[in-house]
Amino acid sequence: MDNIGYTTLTRQSGLLGEMQVVANNIANISTTGFRREGVIFSEYVKALEGDPSLSMALGNVRVTNMEQGTLAQTGGTFDFAIEGEGFFMLEGADGPLLTRAGSFLPSETGELVTQDGLRLLDSGGAPIFIPPDAAAISLAADGTLSADGRPLTEIGLYRPVDPNDLAHRDGVRFSAPGGTEQIFGESVILQGFVEGSNVNPIAEIARMIEIQRAYEMGQQFLTQEDERVRNMIRTMGQQ
Repeated sequence: MDNIGYTTLTRQSGLLGEMQVVANNIANISTTGFRREGVIFSEYVKALEGDPSLSMALGNVRVTNMEQGTLAQTGGTFDFAIEGEGFFMLEGADGPLLTRAGSFLPSETGELVTQDGLRLLDSGGAPIFIPPDAAAISLAADGTLSADGRPLTEIGLYRPVDPNDLAHRDGVRFSAPGGTEQIFGESVILQGFVEGSNVNPIAEIARMIEIQRAYEMGQQFLTQEDERVRNMIRTMGQQ
């Protein structure tokens, strides 16, 4: 296969990967705290001695869109939404995880956890405990959590030290291999709200159509190129 064939084939592979990313975005339109993803294409060029250079288009970098999602009022005591930048921090099995999905509940031991049991951490990196006899739980905009008017702790807000160091782990959670830093006074936390997905369904469907058309054009080119090579081989065989 010549250079143009490799270039087109790798581009097709990248487009297929981008289509999967867009499909995942659309599937998570209603997922609390979900962040839209995109794909960045890069070009890999290898110089070959005595031959033309080999070029490949790689769609191998995912980027996460961190725009604010729509806030929906739930009235839930342990539903929290961040207005501004930053993440809640969870205690993950392999280290801390960051998330914008703020729907929590008290565990059997009184700790605030996610629906699948990961503990929410406060500004000091410790789990948050809710007294079992508390009649009223309130949250101030600065993250101070109180039970019956008595302050319990402060919910921490964090961000990666390097904004480009955010690694997607699962649907609504991220890690920051380069470390995190705490945010003070830049964002507010609202009680009784959750933040929805920041996916724009119209934009995603439009992008899916563009990717499909680009893929079909690439496939048509590969078919034509294959036919051209076959005709050339047949012509040379008849000489």
